Amino acid sequence: MNRITRWLLLVAFLIVVGLWPAAVAPVTLALAGADLVLAAIPGPVLLLSVGVIWLWTRNRPTPATAKTA
Repeated sequence: MNRITRWLLLVAFLIVVGLWPAAVAPVTLALAGADLVLAAIPGPVLLLSVGVIWLWTRNRPTPATAKTA
């Protein structure tokens, strides 16, 4: 049985048993925390940081290769 089928069976079992809200609560809390952190940062600052990271990764010098004898 592949991994996706196992996860789908687990989700179906949790929904049938009624434990789905308790099982998904940590995920919901983590997403709410991430949303709160992102909402606290102004939009222009986020765009500027994304642009700086993009430029930094794009223009990073390639490391010198070690020459072996």
